[in-house]
Amino acid sequence: MTPERARELLAVQANFGGGYNRNAAKLILDEVAREHGRETADALITELELDRVFGFTAGEE
Repeated sequence: MTPERARELLAVQANFGGGYNRNAAKLILDEVAREHGRETADALITELELDRVFGFTAGEE
């Protein structure tokens, strides 16, 4: 998955919020981290404010 596609999918998950969407966002971030590195996943967390929406922390596994 490209970072651009992940950004699109994560934006949708963040707009809905909730527990199921949190799990989906976590799976997307895990795939991004596996394919492109933790730094890319952390950048998406910061850019999309997923720390505020889902409580994710940059650098967290």
